[in-house]
Amino acid sequence: MNIKNSKVILTGAGGGIGSEIALQLAADGADIALLDRNKEALEKLAGKIRAKGREAIPLTVDLLNAESRSLALKQLTEEFGHIDILINAAGLMSYRPFSEEDPAMLERIIQLNTIVPMMLTRALLPEMQERRSGKIVNIGSTFGSIAFAWFSAYSASKFALRGFSEALRRELAGSGVTVSYIAPRAVKTKLNTEAVYQMAQATKMNMDTPEWVAKRVVESIKHDRKEVYLGFPESLFVRINSLLPRLVDLALRKQNHVMSTYAKGEQA
Repeated sequence: MNIKNSKVILTGAGGGIGSEIALQLAADGADIALLDRNKEALEKLAGKIRAKGREAIPLTVDLLNAESRSLALKQLTEEFGHIDILINAAGLMSYRPFSEEDPAMLERIIQLNTIVPMMLTRALLPEMQERRSGKIVNIGSTFGSIAFAWFSAYSASKFALRGFSEALRRELAGSGVTVSYIAPRAVKTKLNTEAVYQMAQATKMNMDTPEWVAKRVVESIKHDRKEVYLGFPESLFVRINSLLPRLVDLALRKQNHVMSTYAKGEQA
């Protein structure tokens, strides 16, 4: 896909991955609507994008609020005229025993990671179909293919997002509108708590930088890749888990025990 002069909506733009995606898209000639709750981060990012000669519209939005989403989309379609690319990068994670999970947090995770991307896609899709042009990009996770203990809600939300992406891609075949699901492994961002970083160090978990991930997200958009798993050997484990999940159960048993001490706060 040609990114130059495209009109993009990017959620989670104030976060580590989102901000880097925005900067790389701007470097390739895109105009970007930046959606996030962090007004200060959006304004700073918008300034960097404008310095590259591209248009940036920072919008402080509560994506969990339907009215807030609707008003944002109305403003953006009026200013941009149409949307070429929707990138659903906003996300929320929780690392703890499921039996101790806050019910309100469960709802927020599913809403932000799964329902919000579906609702934004539903709102923008008819116009894309009418033009026979457009792209939906859902940022998933390796956890959306390999369900990790202590990340039950997060894994479930990303499994659902992957299923939605796959189903919609098949539904839109031949329509001119494409769907990409891009799944990073663990990334060094503020989304992670100190307990997550301690656990990652103890288990020797691979963690990528937001810059590395963003570069590959933009490359995947350019090449219209349908489903992408970032990082090796995690991308291989995804395939193994799809074929032999009980083998992965055994392989993760020791790691799960180590992870449990940090999830329960015993060493965090």
